[in-house]
Order: sequence, then C-alpha cells, then structure tokens
Amino acid sequence: MVAETLLPSATPVRFVAEDGSRASEHGGYGEPAGDRLKEAYRLMVLGRRFDVQATALTKQGRLAVYPSSAGQEACQVAAALALETRDWLFPTYRDSVALVARGLKPGEVLTLLRGDAHCGYNPVETRVAPQCTPLATQTLHAAGLAHAMQRRGEDAVALALIGDGATSEGDFHEALNFAAVFKAPVVFFVQNNRFAISVPFEKQSAAAALAYKGIGYGMRSEQVDGNDAVAVLAVLGDAVRHAREGKGPVLVEAHTYRIDAHTNADDATRYRDAEEVAKWREADPLKRLETYLKAENLLQDTEIERFAADAEVFAQSVRDTLNAEPELDPLSLFDHVYAEPTRQLEAQRAALAAELEA
Repeated sequence: MVAETLLPSATPVRFVAEDGSRASEHGGYGEPAGDRLKEAYRLMVLGRRFDVQATALTKQGRLAVYPSSAGQEACQVAAALALETRDWLFPTYRDSVALVARGLKPGEVLTLLRGDAHCGYNPVETRVAPQCTPLATQTLHAAGLAHAMQRRGEDAVALALIGDGATSEGDFHEALNFAAVFKAPVVFFVQNNRFAISVPFEKQSAAAALAYKGIGYGMRSEQVDGNDAVAVLAVLGDAVRHAREGKGPVLVEAHTYRIDAHTNADDATRYRDAEEVAKWREADPLKRLETYLKAENLLQDTEIERFAADAEVFAQSVRDTLNAEPELDPLSLFDHVYAEPTRQLEAQRAALAAELEA
C-alpha cells in the first residue's frame, strides 16, 4: 500500500466558505445532490431547536445533565445521513442530535441524560448503540461489530462518533489497529471541537491534525471543515462507500467548535474567552448552509419558515414528553444484563422484588 494514498488532504476539505459563498478546496469529492443538502438543512434546524430545548429542560430539572452540540450540527446530521438503515451508529453522550436526525424519538434519546435508564431505545431495532459516556470505549465496540458483520457477509457499515479527547485514550488506538488489520467496514468520525472538557487541543496532541493518526495504522484518513455541511456530507458519504466496498476502515477528522459549555455543570468562561467563541459563531454551520442554498436557488424563504415552524412543533413534543413523570420499574434493572440471566442475577432480582413487596 502506498503511504500517500492514506494521507488526508493538506487542508480541510471545504465546499462552502464561512460567509456562505462557494469554495473550491474539495479536491476530487463530488457535491451532494440539492435535495440531500436541503434535507440536511431541515434536520439541522430541527437539531438546533432540539438542542436548545434540551438545554432549557436541564435548567428546569427535567434532565440530570445535557452536553450541548451547538455548533456541531453539520457533523451530527451528516453522520446520520451518511448511513443506510442497515448500518450501525455508535454515538457518545454529546451526539443526541445525530440520534434525532436518524429518526429516534426524543424521549428515548434523552432517557440516559434524564437518569431513567442506561438506554431508552432498542439498539438492535434502531441499529444505534447506547450513547457512550466513557471515552473511546465505543470505538472498540464499533470495530468488533463491523468485523462480525463482515464475517457474516452483511452489507453494512459501522460509524463511530468520537470527540477529540477520546483520541488520547488507549481504546481508540486499539480499535484503529484492529479495524485496519482486519479491514473492518467501520468509519471513525472525530469531531474535533477544540476542547476535551477544559483541555485545549494544543495540550492534547502535537500532531498537525488528528487525521494524521490514521496513517500509523495503515488506514485511509481525511480532514474536513466540520462547519461546512456540504463538505462533511461529501467526505462521510465517500468514507462509508469505501468501507462498504471492503476497502477497509477510514478515519475522518472534522474541524469544528463547541459553542456552549461542556455540559450544564461546566463553566467554559474559566478556560476560554468570549472573543474566541464569537469568532466561531461567525462560522455557524446552519447559517452557512442556509446562505449557500439560497444563493444556489435550492432553498426558498417559505421553506425556511416551514422548517422553523416544524421545529417549534417538535420542541413542544419534547417538552410534553419530558414534563410527564416517568413510570419506572426497579426490577427492569435486571432485564438486559445478560441474554440468559444467571442464577446470581435471578437471586438478586428475587431479593429486590421481596424488598419492594415488603
């Protein structure tokens, strides 16, 4: 294998500049179709309204915690749109918008963050793994499941969403090595939002870009402007095709920014200044895509208004769902520990049932 074929582009792939004008830094990638870009815009509008609503619900005590993905909507939506229904998505705790874009119900998505259960949806039915809180552990799961699907002859791909902080974990490197050796059909998608909680990227890695980590494992890599939805859709679409065709895994790094704090429990003003945040607000992925689509006559004002109205209706449904008190069964703790419960687990379940009865 020629090493040059594995290297990412010298600069992040980009189709649209910060001001919404057309850019020409996209190499040989083809631009996604107009209807696909419009659908991405619709889901980004929906996702941003969902994110704002979830943040508000946290302040009202309806969620225990919520890690906002404001500013990362292009990455979130593109990750969902790049996959077919038969493919698997492996999200982190910050990827709720990606799950909403994939079609999961908001009440199911927010179950973990509400503290009701480890997962509020059926991973097998939705082909979405439980949202992962420990850093990088989902990369191993994605690589292993992708390899298993490959051995079964399934025409499916796994996509693992990762933060920049997760690339400092050993699990990340083990997953990349395993996937590359076995040519597992998996895409590792790093959303480099510049901070691992309060640790800036410059103190995490000395690499010119995280995308360069792929070549060390013999893995094709790419870097993309994570606030350019057109570019992210193009790059991820190509990466998924590459993996599906049996050519091996791909590492994609998206350069983006976390506009809000790490979570509602974090004070981001202690480690970054307002000018930096303001600069990145100017690179807003939603506004950038809207400007571009209007200039290309792919989006009308009436559609913008309709998508915004639909998002408000969706936000109301989120409020209604989260304002209803959940009906929790303590015995459900034992339901999904093993496929076949062990004797010890059955004994523990019986002991809890007796205590509840008493």
